[in-house]
Amino acid sequence: MPAPGSTSPARRRRILINQARQAALAAPEAESPLRGECPFRGAVARLLEGPDPITWVFAGDSITHGALYTEGHRCFVEHFGERVRWELRRFDDMVLNAGVCGERTDGLLAALDRRVLRFRPEVVGLLLGMNDCLAGVRGREPFRRNLRELVGRIRQAGAFPVLQTPNLIYTPNATSRCDLPAYVQIIREESAQLETPLIDHWHDWCQTHPELGAVLRWLQDESIHPNLLGHRAMAQSLFRALGLFDSHSLTCTLPLE
Repeated sequence: MPAPGSTSPARRRRILINQARQAALAAPEAESPLRGECPFRGAVARLLEGPDPITWVFAGDSITHGALYTEGHRCFVEHFGERVRWELRRFDDMVLNAGVCGERTDGLLAALDRRVLRFRPEVVGLLLGMNDCLAGVRGREPFRRNLRELVGRIRQAGAFPVLQTPNLIYTPNATSRCDLPAYVQIIREESAQLETPLIDHWHDWCQTHPELGAVLRWLQDESIHPNLLGHRAMAQSLFRALGLFDSHSLTCTLPLE
């Protein structure tokens, strides 16, 4: 039993999450959560300044999983772990990768308890849509509903959900995913509607590679899967959005070409 007047670890955790969420919601309208701007930085700063370790869980498909197509190099989740647990010396934080190749929103919903919530995370990053978009137009609304349910269940569990858009793809070699831009837009819309932070990888890649063929430099399979450079770029987007980017950091400044 905690001493009279003290706060239990579980209660401190709930208070910290609620403070972080309120910090994001109370930010001025000009500081929109789209593309992970200032409100999310403030929310994460509150978590990082707290006395307790943070459990970060990243869930999604093969891009989060980082298997095979990274060819033995680190995926963006591993870069994030290096930045947080080594460079920031947060040794008691846990950075967990719950990505599964081929995953869709309905699959993650069915597995959410055992794959994500059992770890009692403070922050959950969701990167989905690459496989959902194979359903085309008819899959758009189910995708939207699933995103809403995922965000709702994560919040009910006391965690802070973060939406991410997929990376840019090379459409000539990925014709079955021609509807992906519509799914990217749904993620953006739900981020704004649900007041949930967004890491907009699609936007960042489009800014870096305005010409169609240029994106091939960051794709291992010349189609949809990021290579080591693409994963570095995704990690940098996370660092910048969370206010963790440091020009003196080795992890933050790994070359992208």
